[in-house]
Amino acid sequence: MADFFPGVPSIAFRGPDCNEPFALRQYDASAIIEGRSMREHLRFASCYWHTMRNGLSDPFGAPTALMPWDDGSDSIENALRRVDAFGEFLTKTGIGHWCFHDRDVAPERDTLAATERDLQTVVDRLESMQRATGARLLWGTACLFSHPRYMHGAATSPQVRVFLHAAAQVRVAMEATMRLGGEGYVFWGGREGYTTLLNTDLRREREQLAAFLHLAVDHARSIGFTGQLYIEPKPHEPSTHQYDHDVEATLNFLREFDLINHIKLNIETNHATLAGHSMEHELRAAIAADALGSIDANMGTPGLGWDTDRFPTDLALTTQVMLAVLDMGGFTTGGLNFDAKRRRESFTPEDLVMAHLAGMDAFAAGLKVAAAIRADGRLAAFVRDRYSSWQGDLGQRILSRGANLAELHRLAHEAGRVDLTSGRQEMLEDIVNQVAIRALR
Repeated sequence: MADFFPGVPSIAFRGPDCNEPFALRQYDASAIIEGRSMREHLRFASCYWHTMRNGLSDPFGAPTALMPWDDGSDSIENALRRVDAFGEFLTKTGIGHWCFHDRDVAPERDTLAATERDLQTVVDRLESMQRATGARLLWGTACLFSHPRYMHGAATSPQVRVFLHAAAQVRVAMEATMRLGGEGYVFWGGREGYTTLLNTDLRREREQLAAFLHLAVDHARSIGFTGQLYIEPKPHEPSTHQYDHDVEATLNFLREFDLINHIKLNIETNHATLAGHSMEHELRAAIAADALGSIDANMGTPGLGWDTDRFPTDLALTTQVMLAVLDMGGFTTGGLNFDAKRRRESFTPEDLVMAHLAGMDAFAAGLKVAAAIRADGRLAAFVRDRYSSWQGDLGQRILSRGANLAELHRLAHEAGRVDLTSGRQEMLEDIVNQVAIRALR
């Protein structure tokens, strides 16, 4: 069997004082935090598209990545060789989950039948890879955006035959996901939006998208797929505007079209950046609606305005993410999928491994700090006390709609002057820093 990462040993936890490049300093998979192991809390996944397929090209330059597992062809032999390399990568890094698009693992052929046949051949190899490595599929999805047929959208295309092709593709991808034991299935509509409203019937396209999702929900039920269905919000790029612009727009879409009880959200940090939100905001908005399912763990470059998909190495970011996840009660079917790519200058297979290790350690550190913040209790107590006036009889009657404006008008006159309290933002930020320093000593 070929060794595609010959310079990479099996990665182990070595502790914070280790300076070796191929080691974990914060992520101790078996360490227990809040009653669960780090492995269970974080549920790390590697995405097939960036790990095995991303050549690191950009709009101004050719690919730079060295990928000894890929000869650049669309042959089935090349597709199968990539699976073997991926299995080696997962084994050496100790990453327990993975994610895929159908077109990342197997090539597109001239006919749908030939494409599906090759996909099944690769799924056979992926099934063997999972048995050999113990890796589990976090989620699968269909690539409904790269082929020219989807230039006007897939579910939202003005041509019904494109809709048919997308429906067939989702059926096969969902069934492949189920066969591989996938814990979820994601819909990402990169072109489910518009470039210009001059040629767009917005109402019709949104109705088409809703019909498509209902078909997928019905099919999942009919085949016995018990995994969670997700939508991944994104505001734009490549479209000018996508119909799943951000968390709140997506939630409203799901409510409007009676999908809210069937589909949760897979939220990506870089997409939050493009929508003009923090990742913390997007996560908290989803949690408030009981709709956070999984996370694409990366980060953007705010000054650039496009999807840079950097590996998540910012401790403040990972702490905010893990604090939200812990407050939610933790992942069930979801996890932290590294939908991230190395920089174009980090082009070796060794860089691919070290990038994942950096992300794993950053999230492990964020988990430690988040758990310490919860144990410290000062932030939660401050927020609880800030809203304490709503716990009285008046507040509860307002929230339960047991009061009316006439009564509230009278009470406002009786109450007189309002004594305001400070939000103490800087003090709270300092508390976070205090706790973080102690937690990582």
